[in-house]
Amino acid sequence: MVTEELNLIVIGGGAAGFFGAITAAEAGLKKILILEKSAEVLTKVRISGGGRCNVTHDCYDPRDLVQSYPRGQRNLIGPFHRFQPADTITWFEQRGVELKAEADGRMFPTTDKSETIINCLIDTARDHGVIWRTRCGVADVKVIEDGFEIYTSLGQTYRSKKLLIATGGIRSSDAAKPVDDLGHSTSEAVPSLFTFKIGDIRLHDLQGVSVPHAHVKIDSLESQGPLLITHWGLSGPAILKASAWGARDLANRDYRFKVEVNWTGSESPESVASIFEKHRKENGTWKVMKRSLIEGISKRLWHRMCETSKITEDTTWATITKAQSTAFIGELVKATFVVDGKSLNKDEFVTCGGVSLDDLQLKTMESKEVPGLHFAGEVLDIDGITGGFNFQAAWTTAHLAGTAIAAPS
Repeated sequence: MVTEELNLIVIGGGAAGFFGAITAAEAGLKKILILEKSAEVLTKVRISGGGRCNVTHDCYDPRDLVQSYPRGQRNLIGPFHRFQPADTITWFEQRGVELKAEADGRMFPTTDKSETIINCLIDTARDHGVIWRTRCGVADVKVIEDGFEIYTSLGQTYRSKKLLIATGGIRSSDAAKPVDDLGHSTSEAVPSLFTFKIGDIRLHDLQGVSVPHAHVKIDSLESQGPLLITHWGLSGPAILKASAWGARDLANRDYRFKVEVNWTGSESPESVASIFEKHRKENGTWKVMKRSLIEGISKRLWHRMCETSKITEDTTWATITKAQSTAFIGELVKATFVVDGKSLNKDEFVTCGGVSLDDLQLKTMESKEVPGLHFAGEVLDIDGITGGFNFQAAWTTAHLAGTAIAAPS
């Protein structure tokens, strides 16, 4: 027995699901229902950006913007011409939420609270008659003559003219099931944006130490940015970017590989040697351990590098040996660490893999195979580096899908 007849069902109560539903509702579509298997909606929005919600990125040229997407780069140029960060900013401002850009381009609500974004989405959805049900997973989806039939985990059966799948990353069987039920193939889902597990004694007891401009290298893969030492290894934007660009390759290696770190960011062995030599001549009586000579290298990290290079507390710049100096320079600009795993699943917020954009009409996010079926957000084979790019892909694809869904047939 059919519980209810609807115009649109959205599977997934995250950012993309809500934004797609709101877009369709604001365009005049009625009878919209969001189904969310979890106890709450918009959970990823709540925890993103350390609870501040990195809404988008301060970049307004689509061709520049797509450079931050390891997957989806070519296909996203058109969609970003239709809805991009400038449109996201305007959308939230028109609903009373101001965003601010930080020095690195990340954009947050001026309140620095993700609750601001959640309240905006929930209030806007409610004002336009969108309803949602939590703790309500989807057990089965079937294509019928005039749309879709959706069977929920609670025993309800809904019929809808249109269907928007916004289940997020498809690593879980629950998220992948609606896609599989409708005959869409997906590329294998593997984690993206993860940190590196390293058990090297050189990092022991240094958790919390960071550098502002590191350069990391994994074979031919290179990345730059802030780097953070954690109690399990290395994190920070430089590492997260590398994990995104290397997501498939690193998964194929079972997350066991070597990473080379230049803690200074851009200094070469020769330039550091010159700094050391200048200091030896001008301040030979100074203790090497006493202060860092490289901007951004904290005293704690400098001290550890000295210890690793067998430099003692009594070593001065005049008495440092060639072997000690060479070892120290190596630790600064070419420190190699063995990675033996990645961060736990609970820390991974992005998935590489999903529904191919080649299978969709990119102006509408509609399936080429199943009329009336649309996709948005992380369920697609799109993922960006850290910095608000993944939320922007969610807003963009959801906006295109919602606009198309509400358009007259």
